[in-house]
Amino acid sequence: MRAHLLNNATAEHYRTTVTAGVARVAATLAATERPFSGIGVDELSSAVDTIDLDRPLGDAAAALDELGEVYLRDAVYFHHPRYLGHLNCPVVIPAVLGEAVLSAVNSSLDTWDQSTGGTLIERRLIDWTTERIGLGPAADGIFTSGGTQSNLQALLLAREEAKVRPEHLTRLRIFASECSHFSVQKSAKLLGLGPDAVVSVPVDRDKRMRAVGLARALESCVAEGAVPMAVVATAGTTDFGSIDPLPEIAALCERYAVWMHVDAAYGCGLLASRERGGLLDGIAHADSVTVDYHKSFFQPVSSSALLVRDRATLRHATYHAEYLNPRRTAEENIPNQVDKSLQTTRRFDALKLWMTLRVMGADGIGELFDEVCALAAAGWRLLAADPRFDVVVQPQLSTLVFRCVPAGIATPDAVDRANLHARKALFASGEAVVAGTKVGDRQYLKFTLLNPETTVHDIAAVLDLIAGHAEQYLGDSLDRAS
Repeated sequence: MRAHLLNNATAEHYRTTVTAGVARVAATLAATERPFSGIGVDELSSAVDTIDLDRPLGDAAAALDELGEVYLRDAVYFHHPRYLGHLNCPVVIPAVLGEAVLSAVNSSLDTWDQSTGGTLIERRLIDWTTERIGLGPAADGIFTSGGTQSNLQALLLAREEAKVRPEHLTRLRIFASECSHFSVQKSAKLLGLGPDAVVSVPVDRDKRMRAVGLARALESCVAEGAVPMAVVATAGTTDFGSIDPLPEIAALCERYAVWMHVDAAYGCGLLASRERGGLLDGIAHADSVTVDYHKSFFQPVSSSALLVRDRATLRHATYHAEYLNPRRTAEENIPNQVDKSLQTTRRFDALKLWMTLRVMGADGIGELFDEVCALAAAGWRLLAADPRFDVVVQPQLSTLVFRCVPAGIATPDAVDRANLHARKALFASGEAVVAGTKVGDRQYLKFTLLNPETTVHDIAAVLDLIAGHAEQYLGDSLDRAS
C-alpha cells in the first residue's frame, strides 16, 4: 500500500497516474457536446449505489474507467456555452495548474510552519485585493471557502464591534435588501441573534436597495431602542446582478455609526474591469467586503476571501492553541493565518489566483468579465424585443431574469407551470441548463452568463427551446382539459 503514498520514491508513479487522469478529463471535455447528459437521478443513483467500496479495484486506470461511468459522462459542464444556470464559471487553465500543484504539495495555510511561502503568497493577494478595493493601509483579510463563510465572518466581526452585552443580542439589527443573499439570514441565526434580526429593505425597479428605505429603517430601529449592527450592501445580487447604491449607503452607515459590509461575491470581477469598474464606486468606504474569485475571476471552487478595512477587527476570530499558534508566536511576529480565520486546516486556494495573475494578469481577467457583461446586455435587447418573453430588469452585470409568456389565453398560474416545465424539460434534454427563481409570487427563469464562449446565437437558440417546451406544455394541458 505504500506504493500509493506520494513521496520521492513514487514521484514517477504520481506523474504517470495524474497524466492519465488529465488525459481522460481532456478527452471528455473535447468530446462534450452538451452541458449535461440528461440522466435522471434514479438511474445515476442506482449506478453509484451498486459500487462496493469495500472491494477496491487496485488500479487507477480501472478506477478512471468506473469514474467515467458514474461521474465524468454525466457531470454538468460549466465550460459549455449553453450552460446558463447558476453562478458557476468556466475556469482558466493557469488556475487549474495551480490546483494541481497545491493538491500535490498539500500545504495547510493555518500556520507558518505548515505553509511558509504559501502564507506569504496568500497575504500578498489579500493586499492586492484590498488595494484594488481602496480599503486603506490598515486593511487585511483571509481566504475562505466561499461567500457564505465570508459573510458569516464579516457579520461576526460586526456583532463584536457593536459591543452589546450577550443578554442584549436580540436588540441587534442587520439591514439588507430584499434581494440580498440568503446567507445574511443564515449568519444571523448562527450568530445567535433574534428571529427579527435581519431587516429587509425594499428595492427599486432595478432591484437595488432603496437608500430612502434604508434611512427610514435605521431611523425606526433607533427610535424603537434596537441597535443597528450592520448594513449589508450587495454588489451583484444572485438573482439580478444588481448593485446597491454604495455611496448613499456608506453615508448612512457613517451617520448612524454602523458597520458597512459589501457582499461583492459576484460583482468582484469589476475590480479587474477596465470598462465597468466605476460600478463599484463607494465600495472603498466598506468596513468589510466579500469577494468570490470562483465566480467572476474564473477560478475553480473554492476561492473566496473576506477583506476588512481595519486588520484589528480580525482579532474577534482569534484563538490561541498551545499546540498550534501559542500566544508567543504572535509576539514573535510569526504570520499564522489561523489567527484571522474561522477555519483551522485550510487549503492553499490562493495559489490558483496567484498563477492566474502571473500568467494572464488582472486585465486578462477583466476582459473576460467585461465580455460576459456585454453579452448580457445583448441578451437583454434580444429578450426585450421578443414578444414571447417578459424580462425583468436591464442587467448591470451578466444575469438575465425573464419568463416565457406564450401567446394565447393563459392564467398566471398556467404560465408559472409552463416555465417550471420548460426548465425541467430543458435540463432533462441536456441541450442547455438554465436557472429559475421567483419574482414576487411568480416563477421566472434565469440566465447567468459567465462564459465568454457563449454567443448571442446560443442565447437565441436556448430561448427558442424554452418557448417550445412552454408552448408544448400549455398545448398538452389544453388537450387534457378538453
